[in-house]
Amino acid sequence: MGRHDAVALILGLFCAAASAQTFPSRPVTLVVPFSPGTGIDILARAIAPGLSERWKQPVVVENKPGASGNIGTDFVAKSPADGHTLMVTVNTYTITPALFKNLPYDPVADLAPVSRIALATYTFAVNPNVFPAKTMQEAIALIRASPGKYNFASPGSGTPHHVGMELIKQRLGLDVVHVPYKGFAGAMTDLVGGQVHMMFTLIHSSIPHVRSGRLRALAVTGAQRSPQYPGAPTFREQGSDFMDDVDAWYAVMAPGRTPSELIARLNADINAVMGLADVRDHLVKQGMIPVTSTSDELAALIKSDLARWAKVVADANIKVD
Repeated sequence: MGRHDAVALILGLFCAAASAQTFPSRPVTLVVPFSPGTGIDILARAIAPGLSERWKQPVVVENKPGASGNIGTDFVAKSPADGHTLMVTVNTYTITPALFKNLPYDPVADLAPVSRIALATYTFAVNPNVFPAKTMQEAIALIRASPGKYNFASPGSGTPHHVGMELIKQRLGLDVVHVPYKGFAGAMTDLVGGQVHMMFTLIHSSIPHVRSGRLRALAVTGAQRSPQYPGAPTFREQGSDFMDDVDAWYAVMAPGRTPSELIARLNADINAVMGLADVRDHLVKQGMIPVTSTSDELAALIKSDLARWAKVVADANIKVD
């Protein structure tokens, strides 16, 4: 290493340490790349007060929806890497790169993982009036006996509900017809009404209909049963071991060039807020499971999910409208 290289390295380390120590010097913005009222928006607004208290600065939630989350994500990717602009997002972040060939940002290089903060599990829900299976094994047998006869709803092509169901179809060799809707509400309405047979959907969004008997939850994702609905067995309990980590995970991301010392500070503060009893209780009531992680653990998760969903999208030839 030459003298100039050494000086540059020392200056870089000094600036990184300084930025971690001076953060925050002004209000912090939590960008939500989806609409108000979504799970991500609820999460951001749940953690903002605790972060504001720790940082002694206002923490403002700003919604920047559009283009499947790409508009808000690109905004954060191009923001100054000083911790004052962060993103609260969901793991559709790892699906969109397979769906959009010309993203304006690099999902690995242009954003820095800070921490995972929550997850929500999915269920394989069916309408018992039009699809009488009581277990996952019975559902598989019914579908295999009549290829192409049954259909499944999703909120749209390329949504996690669609891509997750395509994974199930591929791994179990099932022929079920996709019926995409323009949003979640229409898909759930037609599932409850019996116009479609089944849907792969978040457990908390289907619980009211499951409890009323209008829907049946045949299986849930995750290594353990869902705390929201422990009556439904896991996919693993019924012989499918590839659904343990198929869930909706939520995370905080920073611009890609954020110094590692500042990432460590952000991670510690966010994890501390996730440990607050009122934050945890609020999220559980919203159907989410509070979790924490290191930035490295989140980076590894993003890397594995990018590869998994790229294969599913390619194999299923999924196109977005």
